[in-house]
Amino acid sequence: MPIGAIIIGDEIMRGKRQDKHMAQLIAILRSRGLTLAWCQYLGDSPELITATLKRTLAGPDIVFSFGGIGATPDDHTRACAATASGQPLVLHPEAAAEIRGRFGADTTPNRLKMGEFPRGSRIIPNNYNRICGFSFGEHHFVPGFPIMAWPMVEWVLDERYAKLFHLQPEAEASIVVYESAESTLTPLMLAVEARYRGLKVFSLPSVGEGGQRRHIELGVRGAPGEVPAAMEDLKRGVIETGGTWEEHSAPPGADRPKAT
Repeated sequence: MPIGAIIIGDEIMRGKRQDKHMAQLIAILRSRGLTLAWCQYLGDSPELITATLKRTLAGPDIVFSFGGIGATPDDHTRACAATASGQPLVLHPEAAAEIRGRFGADTTPNRLKMGEFPRGSRIIPNNYNRICGFSFGEHHFVPGFPIMAWPMVEWVLDERYAKLFHLQPEAEASIVVYESAESTLTPLMLAVEARYRGLKVFSLPSVGEGGQRRHIELGVRGAPGEVPAAMEDLKRGVIETGGTWEEHSAPPGADRPKAT
């Protein structure tokens, strides 16, 4: 089941705040042997949010949506999720109980709106301020505040998806290649991917920022048992194409003997 993220907010699209969710979600997933397949940023546009959720709800992906679940005029996510799912917004009894537990006699109709989710939703507990998020199908909606959102994401993963943790062990290895171009290495990369079906080959070129020499990080990730042999094929192929390489642990650009 691919895992995706939707990060919502004009404040991000206009540069008022820098997104922190994607990097943290990648780290949260990595610690559980999972990976992020895609991420999409959206402004506070109801039409855009609804269209995006209609598309993703129709697919099989696990999706985490950050932001827009409050009750101010620029919070559209709950209503958009209802429209996209074809379900009305209804006050969730558990969410309402949490809101009343938080505010007591100061509970207002507007505050209770934060507990209105598409019918059929399940709550996501929020231990920070008791304003719940919600899950609908494989979509999970949490606040935009990192201090609330990240523990809620971890709760969802641990409660709902523990059976997926570390199902596909993954290893990664790479070398730093000099005196070569990606176009030169492409046939080698294609050949290695075809030979080792459990691996993906990647290349990350550098144009020489910060005084470093131009280089390419070339490597593989995937099935641990296939990585060593694939790396030997890459190293041999680099030499055959006229390039040179260093182990990736060596700082790129350092003057030292290179493999020949």
